Amino acid sequence: MRLPKFEYHAPETLDAALQLLAEKGADAHLLAGGTDLVVKMNHGMLKAKALIALKGIPGLNTIEVDSKKGLTIGATALLAEVAAHPDILRDYPAVAYAANKTANVQIRNMGTVAGNLCNAAPSADNAPTLVAMGGEAVLVGPKGERRLSLDQFFKGPGQTAMEPGEIMTAIHVPTPPRGAGVSYQHISARGKVDISAVCVGAMVTMEENVCREAVVVLGAVAAIPMRARKAEDLLRGREWSAAHVREAAAEAAAEARPISDVRASAEYRKQMVAVLTRRALEEARARAAKR
Repeated sequence: MRLPKFEYHAPETLDAALQLLAEKGADAHLLAGGTDLVVKMNHGMLKAKALIALKGIPGLNTIEVDSKKGLTIGATALLAEVAAHPDILRDYPAVAYAANKTANVQIRNMGTVAGNLCNAAPSADNAPTLVAMGGEAVLVGPKGERRLSLDQFFKGPGQTAMEPGEIMTAIHVPTPPRGAGVSYQHISARGKVDISAVCVGAMVTMEENVCREAVVVLGAVAAIPMRARKAEDLLRGREWSAAHVREAAAEAAAEARPISDVRASAEYRKQMVAVLTRRALEEARARAAKR
């Protein structure tokens, strides 16, 4: 299918991009890597009269790790750059791993973490870990800048809480608390080629052998990346044990609301939620012990 005609704009400042977005209205779409947007256009799933490219705007490709402020990933920072960044690999290994497991090499060399979130697919590889770590979307629009918790960012498949005229300029992840560990686990039918059939992000915060806090986020098993809150409650405030981890993993599977599609059946997904949640919690606990 041939792409329909559209205007292409490459603003050099954020103000110019915001002005274009306001002028072109609902028929305009933002372009970062384009690995989701252009595919949708090519298949007739989305009709855009104007594309506003963001990669020419200075500063939006920033990747910064600060021991006090946390991690900042700019809107046009590539998945490949996040996956290979030495500071992220050292301090936020689960974030790097999730970026590295997104799609394939070609996609990672063009696509962005911000684009992966804004596409709002329930299976987005980068969402579970960033939500589990308390990440925020930095949004700029006609009313100025605001920060929105990623826990509240997703509203449904392809739907976010971004307001008309807003641009995501960055993702911010706070510095993990002392005693915290994070893990990302996923599974897909054809390994590195397919979208994840199930993915799990988990962060636990330990005080000696007591789990003071636990966050478990499931991907590809609900309309949005979802918190497994009952599973979290089973861990919070309790002594860490293999039995408690298995109990929490089983509860996460019970909370999941998957569908059957070409990638996996609902039944298989539920089984994998239990397996991957257990693995994620075990790895997060091991990493917490090293902090």
